[in-house]
Amino acid sequence: MIKNDSYWWYITLSADDGQEEVLFSIADISGSIGTELQELPSGGIRLRAYYRSSEDLHFWKANILDALKEWDNVKIEDFGKIENQPWNVTAEEAFPPLPVGKSMVVLAPWHKGAVPEGLIPLYINPGSAFGTGYHESTQIVLELMEDFVKPGMTTADIGTGSGILTICAIKLGADRSYARDIDPAVIEEVNKNFELNGLDPAKIDLATGDLLNGFRHRVDLLTANILLEPLTTMVEQVPKVIGREGTAIFSGMLLTERDVFIEALKKAKMVIVKEHTKGDWWGVAAKTAS
Repeated sequence: MIKNDSYWWYITLSADDGQEEVLFSIADISGSIGTELQELPSGGIRLRAYYRSSEDLHFWKANILDALKEWDNVKIEDFGKIENQPWNVTAEEAFPPLPVGKSMVVLAPWHKGAVPEGLIPLYINPGSAFGTGYHESTQIVLELMEDFVKPGMTTADIGTGSGILTICAIKLGADRSYARDIDPAVIEEVNKNFELNGLDPAKIDLATGDLLNGFRHRVDLLTANILLEPLTTMVEQVPKVIGREGTAIFSGMLLTERDVFIEALKKAKMVIVKEHTKGDWWGVAAKTAS
């Protein structure tokens, strides 16, 4: 969280019953630093998402409206300003250690020293940016990475958010990793997460970037945990980044969006290697067609 914030912005979203994960995803993607969920007596749910005052309210509303393009049934109810409160106590209770896949555990920094034996710790400051590890779309990528990251690889994470996928790549043995995000505000938080994990800065190239525009590196593995629209925009550029031997892992899509993205893969001359689902969310590993 930014120091000396005297107040936060809030935006309240509403949706039908059963849409909790969708609301949490919208809050996460739009840069929320905390949320409160309420079930309404008359039916439906409401989520209040909180945002830093370092940006004006219009900026956060624009982020929300961009995310809402994927979900017509989610509405903005209200928005405003609230005085700062000590959320860290609640956060400590809300983010327990989370085992992911066969070999990893996602931990908030206050759980350092409590790593279950035999698991690789991925330390993330919750609320710093999209991709804390507690969302199913992030877990999909992490679990696929267990299968595809090999020691000595070069990787790229497009839309790095919290940096968790870069952290995972380095801890699984990658020698070099490129991390890109369109939002310059996340860079400081990503660096903090890298430091939390004791990563060697010489192995990481962290910079702002709009998807793969201007990206001129060849990598063995590319990861992108974003939304369907930017993924379909980017996918045609992926084969020249991963070449014939590399792999790309895409996530951040609902299972209902699978067919749309499979068509985009075909147009990009890519073939599916492995699919993975968790709840309503879907991800895929793909290679350039021979």
